Order: sequence, then structure tokens, then C-alpha cells
Amino acid sequence: MKPILRYCLAALLLAAAPFALQAQNLRIGLAEDPDILDPTLARTFVGRIVFASLCDKLFDIDEKLNIVPQLATGYQWSADSKTLTIKLRTDVTFHDGEKMDAAAVKFNIERHKTMPGSNRSGELRPVSTVDVVDASTVRLNLAAPFTPLLAALADRAGMMVSPKAAVAGGANFGTKPVCSGPYKFVERVAQDRMVFERYAGYWNKSAINFDKVTYTPIIDSTARLANLRSGQFDFIERVASSDMEGIKKDNKLKTSSITGIGYQGITINIGKSDQAQKNPLGKDARVREAFELSIDRQGLAQVVMDNEAKIGNQWVAPGNTYYAKNMPIPKRNVERARALLKEAGVTNPSFTLMTATTAEAQRLALVVQAMSRDAGFDVKIQSTEFATSLNMADKGDFDAYVLAWSGRADPDGNLYSFHGCKQPLNYAGYCSPETDELLNKSRTLPNVAERQKVFEQIAARVGKERPVIYLYHVNQLWAYSAKLGGVRNVPDGLLRVQGLKLN
Repeated sequence: MKPILRYCLAALLLAAAPFALQAQNLRIGLAEDPDILDPTLARTFVGRIVFASLCDKLFDIDEKLNIVPQLATGYQWSADSKTLTIKLRTDVTFHDGEKMDAAAVKFNIERHKTMPGSNRSGELRPVSTVDVVDASTVRLNLAAPFTPLLAALADRAGMMVSPKAAVAGGANFGTKPVCSGPYKFVERVAQDRMVFERYAGYWNKSAINFDKVTYTPIIDSTARLANLRSGQFDFIERVASSDMEGIKKDNKLKTSSITGIGYQGITINIGKSDQAQKNPLGKDARVREAFELSIDRQGLAQVVMDNEAKIGNQWVAPGNTYYAKNMPIPKRNVERARALLKEAGVTNPSFTLMTATTAEAQRLALVVQAMSRDAGFDVKIQSTEFATSLNMADKGDFDAYVLAWSGRADPDGNLYSFHGCKQPLNYAGYCSPETDELLNKSRTLPNVAERQKVFEQIAARVGKERPVIYLYHVNQLWAYSAKLGGVRNVPDGLLRVQGLKLN
């Protein structure tokens, strides 16, 4: 071969190398760093995005929120709705080579229910025992009918980890998780990157087209977008709403916007710790009502989200089947807010509003601060790294907290763990035996109309106490390379890696 031809070929190979590497590595920009990568203990939305490539679930949801099998192949309820029998795939192994079978499912369900610090225990509370029928059949026995169970098993409560690895890892399992998803854990550098490699033994390997997935947390949305534009990322989640119009004009990029199933709200410490009695919001429901009436939700959605949100005052959005119409969205009423403060004997109430360091959360806090000032509130803003803020909320070390919830297909997932007495995500510390009774009743009713009536009663009680001031329901905003195909728009806001490929 002539030297000049060899040089030309070498140059072509070098030029092609970056594109080959790009095709092998799916690079995803995240809005923050997840908490622990253990589905039993995890709490964050961003963690669920990462789990989508690491840990398969018994069930998943589709674009229309239908529950579909993933590690399961089918299921059957007993006549009394107190037994759920699940058939499992027989070709699934964990990343350590161990078999994913009925015994592994039993281990995981029991781990979710009993592990200290579990955030899944409330989701699976009605499950009393688990039976291994045979290697591919598991039976969940319930203390009472539990309508939201399938929806719970379509999220972290349905994620399966390797029993062998979980026992060996103990409380530190989340630092080196072993699941049964398409990608296996390689490394994690806090606040820098998480790297996963394709698992050769994955049961659905034909749907996986990348050798590696790298997740990089970048809090600043402008920097995240800059990395996408420069080709350092293939996909970014939670795009700043103000950037969407410009991105749509860029033919090298694509966007996605779909109303999510969660909510954005402000959680108020009304009983989580002694600090609840040290701030006016925590001590008096009238002050909380005044605070809510000082807020213009539509104005918030416009300023903070560029109208990429639907305003609301409940855990599900207006238009949802289970939205309680007996509790309509209150309009801003500064005069009434001032009257309530006078009635409560509170002058210029002051409290600290804790918020994550993301741009959107910061904007929301600033706008709320300005709006509530008109009614006489003195709001101080405390910016805190997200995982740290969750830990503080768990300890009750806050007055009020700008906190979003990513949402679940069944409204129970947006409600029970937040408002049930001593539930793991009840950061407000709200506890009412009457509300608990209604919450438990809502879980046993299979009929939609009957559940609607119970949710109306719950909304009336929770809406009066206001442990959470619900504000709006955000659109899930994504941006990604125009070369990336196979992106599915599922309302839970999680990127499914199955079927993704660079064209």
C-alpha cells in the first residue's frame, strides 16, 4: 500500500473514532446528583432516572400510564383481592450471575418491608407474607385488598436486587448496587459521574444499543444545555423552561414536553420536630392558609416555569380522574391573608424557606418571598444541596421546604407516604387518625367512583391543615441530540434506555 494511501486511511480512522465512541457511550446530563443507589432506601426523582438503566422492575408503565409486565410475564388477583400471584420471566439473571427467580422476589419484597430506613415499607404495608409457589411463580398475601399494589411494583418497590450482593453489602449495598437491568454498575464519583456498562446477560439485550451509559450531574441548567449543544451530552433532563423556545429552533436538537404525574409544592413542618412550634407556619393553620392566599399560582407558573406547568392545589392535577373537585384552587387574596394573620394574632410572621440549589427552585423561592411579602410575611431563603436538604427534612430541621414529587401512576403514591402518620416521606409531620382511616380505606376500594369519594374527604381534611401547599404540576422538559432515536415520552419523566440508539 502506498504511504500516502496509508496516511489517508489512518486519518479517516482517527476522524471516525470520536463518532464510534459516541455511538458506544450514551451520555446523560442530570439536574442533580442522586442519593443512595439502593431502591429500598432511595428517595430522589433523579435516582429513579438512573435506576431505569440499572434495576428492572416487576412491572413498568407505558405512555398512557397502563401497567405492563417487565420482569413479570403476567399476574392474577384472587376473588377476594387479597392474593396477587405473579408469573416471572425465566431468563433473567442479576449482574453477579445469580438467578432472578421467585425466591429473589420474596427476598426483595421482605427487604423493602423490613430493612431499617426503608422508604418502600409504606408502599408495601398491606403485604403480610410472600410465598414461593415455584421458581417462576410468587404469591403476595395481603392483610386487606390493596388497589395501588401493581402501581407500587411498577416503581422502586418492584425493583429487584441480587439477594447475594444485598446480604454481602448490607447497609453499604447502595455504593455498589447489583440489579438485573440492562446496565451494571462500574463506578460513581459523587457530584461528578456515574458509569454503567452493558450487561451481557441481560434478558432483553436486543433492545440495548450502547456499550456504556454515563450520567453526569450538572445543577446549572445553562451549563447542562451548553454541554448538550457542544456534543458532550446526548440527552439532558429538566431543561430550563426559558430555554425551550430557543432549543426548538436548533435543528441539531429535539425536545419533549409532557405534563408529569407529580407536583411542585412547599412542605411545612407542622409536627415533624420541635422546630414546628418555633415558626408561625407550623403553629397555626390560619397562618398557613394566609401564606397560601398570598401566592398567585398562575403568576408562579408563568415566572418560574414560563407556563410549562399546570396549576393545582392537590397531589394530582386538575383533570386527573381522582382530582377532588370539592376543593377548587383558591385564588390569591392578600386582603383575606392579612385578616387571617390578624385573627391568629401574628404580626409580620417570619420563617425560613429551605430550597435546593437548582435554578428553578431558587426562582420559585424568590417569587414566593416577594408575593408573600405583600401579606406581611418575612420569608428568609436557605439554599441547600438537594441530598442534604432531604436529610434535613427527614430530621425536621426546617420551617418550610420547596419540594417537588415526581409522581406515581396511582394517586396513592403521591399521597399515602406523605400524609399517613409516621410514614417515611411525611416530612411535614402531619398525623390524623381520621385521615389515616380514610387513606387506608382508599387503598382497599377497586371501584373508581368509590375511591373518588374517599379522596374528596381526604382532600377536605388535608386541605384544611395544609401540611403541603401544592402549587403546580410541571411539564417534563427534555432536550436531546436529533441523532438520538427511540426516546419514549412517559409521564413519569424517566428515560427508558431500551430502544435508544444514535442514528
